[in-house]
Amino acid sequence: MVKKLSEYAKVLNQELHLILDYWSAVVPDPLYGGFLGQIDNENIPDFKATKGAVLHARILWSFSAGYKHASKPEWLEQANRAYDYLISHFLDREYGGVYWTVNYDGTPLDTKKQVYAVAFAIYGLSEYFMVSGKQEAKEIAIGLFKDLLKYSYDNRAGGFFEAFDRQWQPMDDLRLSEKDANEKKTMNTHLHVLEAFANLYRIWPAEPLKKHIGLLLSNFSSHIIDRKTGHLVLFFDENWNRKSEIISYGHDIEAAWLLLEAAEIITEESRIEEFRVLSLQMASASLTGVDRYGGMYYELDVQHAHLNTEKHWWVQAEAMIGFFNAWQLSHDEQFLSFSLSCWTFVERKLLNKKYGEWYWGIDEHGQVMETHDKAGLWKCPYHNSRACLELIKRIGQVKSAAI
Repeated sequence: MVKKLSEYAKVLNQELHLILDYWSAVVPDPLYGGFLGQIDNENIPDFKATKGAVLHARILWSFSAGYKHASKPEWLEQANRAYDYLISHFLDREYGGVYWTVNYDGTPLDTKKQVYAVAFAIYGLSEYFMVSGKQEAKEIAIGLFKDLLKYSYDNRAGGFFEAFDRQWQPMDDLRLSEKDANEKKTMNTHLHVLEAFANLYRIWPAEPLKKHIGLLLSNFSSHIIDRKTGHLVLFFDENWNRKSEIISYGHDIEAAWLLLEAAEIITEESRIEEFRVLSLQMASASLTGVDRYGGMYYELDVQHAHLNTEKHWWVQAEAMIGFFNAWQLSHDEQFLSFSLSCWTFVERKLLNKKYGEWYWGIDEHGQVMETHDKAGLWKCPYHNSRACLELIKRIGQVKSAAI
């Protein structure tokens, strides 16, 4: 077992370097600063592509976390680049929050306040502070946390509303993307607000922040996790009435470890025990989304009995962590086997061995999804680099405990 885990950690460390070295060499924008908004599978850039806050915040997190692990100077240099661009071009110093997108030259484009994007800015800035020590980064992250409490938090029913215009006024279209339901509260945003708040707590363990992490965990246990099935409910109205019958396998397995991690960060034993149980329930429910080749399907539309068998890059990355976490909790070997088989699927099907990085995914016919870019508003190094980093850390803990 120790030998198998050591080999797993070794190959993931190699993959981490390949991922971040790719983003360091190929994705920085040499003309307009920051990082390119779009690159195709053959590394052909679009220098006029729109640039997203989520992409830059996730790049900031990835290089910061990578540098914390490996102390590679060029990774800190790229973290500095992402930080400078994020606060210079996306941060709204007049009204708070961050813009959703900017033009290729850094001028504001879509100035709406999507809470999801604000959350990722907090997440990236918190990680960056850990490696840079820049007090400004910490202060901006705290300021964004306060923006969310002031403008987005629902003081009546709890949780966070989804989106606003630049001045934090209500909007008609709240969606993150065209495929999403236009509802006031979503699982996805709440998961990443929780993730952001938990990372901020590592550098700023303030009582109001701890309180809201606890409230978010309660939102999940009371509303978002379907306690009968172990799956997540994706969309809600303002009163937490269910508005979706879609199962997102990737989010199920991602939440299975992120929720427990948040409970552990605030060190509340009752929460930790509650989410140990829920984590295993969610991981077990997620197993129905894994096919016989090791990859995890995208989603199931329960209402129409339609299974989307595409296998996206981020889903496989989260499955690698989530099933490993389930193995740590249960010692059930099937979970470790699924973590390893998801990585094997990535190696065989998703690694772009000619041009670097991972493909977006594999379609229902087992072919590469060529119409999706390698870098873009949604495609970033966050999920796959984090899978490498998280598993390397966890394998080290397992090996230490075995000595």
